[in-house]
Amino acid sequence: MSDSRYRFHGSNQPARRSVLNTVEPAEVDEAGVVTFQLYDPIDSWGGEWGVSAKEFTAALSLLDESAVNEIRVHINSPGGEVFEAITIINALRRFDARVVAVVDGLAASAASVLAAAADELVMAPNSTLMIHDAWGVCVGPATDMRSMADLLDKLSDNIADVYAAKAGGSAADWRERMLAETWYTADEAVEAGLANSVEARGPVEPAASFDLSIYQPSPVTGQVAAFWDGAAALAATRHRLNSEKVD
Repeated sequence: MSDSRYRFHGSNQPARRSVLNTVEPAEVDEAGVVTFQLYDPIDSWGGEWGVSAKEFTAALSLLDESAVNEIRVHINSPGGEVFEAITIINALRRFDARVVAVVDGLAASAASVLAAAADELVMAPNSTLMIHDAWGVCVGPATDMRSMADLLDKLSDNIADVYAAKAGGSAADWRERMLAETWYTADEAVEAGLANSVEARGPVEPAASFDLSIYQPSPVTGQVAAFWDGAAALAATRHRLNSEKVD
C-alpha cells in the first residue's frame, strides 16, 4: 500500500509550488490575454497543499476585467476536491472573457472537469486526461454510508453533465466512462469530444509530478513508473562510471 500521508504528494512533504500570484495582478498581454498555470492539486487548504478556489478567485479579482479578452489556464494537475473545482469553474464563467484550458501534462479527476468546462480545451502533445466517478470518505453507521453513496451519485451525475455539455451524449453515457475510470491521450480526448484540438508541437514548460498510486492501475501510470525507474537506474550507472574515471 502506498504512503499517502501527504495526499497527492505521497510521502514527500509538500513545498510551496503554486505559480498563482495573489499579491500582484497577472500580466495581460497586448491582445488582452492573461495566463494562469494550475500545476498543483485542487485543494481547499491551498498554500503548499495546492490551489484553492479562494486563491484562484483572489487572482481573478486583481484583474481589470475590461482589459482581458481571454483567460488561458494551463493545467497539470491530478485533480482534487470537486466543490473547489466547481467554484473555480463558476468564477471563470462569471468573468467576461473567453476561457481556454490547455492541458500541458495531466488533467485528472476534478481537473478534467475544470478543463472540460472551459470555452475551449486544447491538449498539448502527449498530454493526458482522466475521468472517474466521485470519491469520498465516510465514518459512521450503515445509514451514513448509504447517504454518502447517494451523495456521491449526485456529485458524479453533476460532473457527467459537464462532460455531456462539452462532448454531447447523455450524462448516463458519461457515467459509464467515469465508472470505468477512463484515461484519454491527447488525440483520444479530441475524438471523444472532450477537447477541441491538439496543440502544435513546440517548447513545453516543465510539468510537476504527482503520486498517482491512489488511482487504479492503468497502462499510463504503469508505463510512466517503468520509464522513471529505468531512467533512475541509468543515471546511477553513469554517475558510478564517472566517479570511477575521476578516481
